[in-house]
Amino acid sequence: MLQSVADLSISYKIFYSVLLFSWTVYLWEAYLAYRQRKVYRSTTHVPTELGNIMDTETFEKSRLYQLDKSTFSFWSGLYSETEGTLILLLGGIPFLWKLSGVLIGRAGFGPEYEITQSLAFLLLATLFSAVTGMPWSIYNTFVIEEQHGFNQQTLGFFLKDAVKKFVVTQCILLPVTSLLLYIIKIGGDYFFIYAWLFTLGVSLVLVTIYADYIAPLFDKFTPLPDGELRGNIESMAKSISFPLTKVYVVEGSKRSSHSNAYFYGFFKNKRIVLFDTLLEDYSPLNKAGEPGLEPQPVPEHSGESDSTENKAKPKNKKQGCNNPEILAVLGHELGHWKLGHTVKNIVISQMNSFLCFFLFAVLIGRKELFTAFGFYDNQPTLIGLMIIFQFIFSPYNEVLSFCLTVLSRRFEFQADAFARNMGKATELYSALIKLNKDNLGFPVADWLFSMWHYSHPPLLERLRALKGAKQD
Repeated sequence: MLQSVADLSISYKIFYSVLLFSWTVYLWEAYLAYRQRKVYRSTTHVPTELGNIMDTETFEKSRLYQLDKSTFSFWSGLYSETEGTLILLLGGIPFLWKLSGVLIGRAGFGPEYEITQSLAFLLLATLFSAVTGMPWSIYNTFVIEEQHGFNQQTLGFFLKDAVKKFVVTQCILLPVTSLLLYIIKIGGDYFFIYAWLFTLGVSLVLVTIYADYIAPLFDKFTPLPDGELRGNIESMAKSISFPLTKVYVVEGSKRSSHSNAYFYGFFKNKRIVLFDTLLEDYSPLNKAGEPGLEPQPVPEHSGESDSTENKAKPKNKKQGCNNPEILAVLGHELGHWKLGHTVKNIVISQMNSFLCFFLFAVLIGRKELFTAFGFYDNQPTLIGLMIIFQFIFSPYNEVLSFCLTVLSRRFEFQADAFARNMGKATELYSALIKLNKDNLGFPVADWLFSMWHYSHPPLLERLRALKGAKQD
């Protein structure tokens, strides 16, 4: 009896410690965002140092855009934190678990089918998250992004896309989760090793197939046509022994005018993906309302990107980068590969994953962790994963996230230096300015907000490093 009371006391301490830490993190994030909003509100004129980089009109647009985003983030974050707290206080997790048991019971499955009940729980939980998050996503897309000229979607396209994402996610999440739970169940004393190896294999497979089989379900990928740009990209890749096999242009303009570029693949099978909004000569957003513009070899669009599905908006000035600037951006990206940043990130990720599974194996037998969250009679493995990975590890996750942010900024400076050493300092300098303007990035940041959040160095710091190299 005394042991039960002691366990219950420990459970209460665990529960309220989790709540306290969650709100502490939220208040810390809110404080940082408040500091940054003060910067947005007070910096109404282009600083002298930026006089030759950003015009007054673009500076004001970026200021208002980032201020709107920050305000939206505050309210959506407050809602999310409140919702999570109410779910915990009102016993939402055990309620959903019992509901999952009722549903599978109607299908003829008893409580001994824990994995089946876990999948039903996961489906309901992700459905709840998708439904409650939908109004916020709609507001962000059709109010904030729309007002500032980025949204290219219609509501019909957005909703169809959301349903498709949910279905694809479930098709991946449910089988992977069922196999992981099965491995944990039958793995014996060393199940954490098998679980880690399984998640490692899944992550490598997903990285390999994502751009070839998953991403094309949502966006049109077209090989970059033969020409000067493709030839220069292939030559640059060859010069650093990057095993490039394909270069794609993805039709990002049907969703947003934001731009991006990335590479993927393992071993001798690397591919580069360029958003059409990154390419000055390929972006459909540069052609709308410009009848005098000479036609370029724009990749054919899929039927989903007709005017009934999305809407290219006329621009007063060209978006994207010219070919030398694109090569400089890719020089930066390839620098990440050449300098081993990708491999280092994978190694760090997998070391962290192994550590978490090991600690999970140590903690999963502690009944008080389950009773803290309303599970008095059973200890489902999926619930254990959720409690330990999401709640118990949250302090560790915050520290790790900050350390990775610091490391990421270091990697970005190194990749910039790599592009600089390739003789592309001038082109990368101008590309960074153009991309900042196109995406309405605000170049002035509070030092504490920047230190905690920015995985990329602030624009001015990157430009100073490149400018020094140019002068040298």
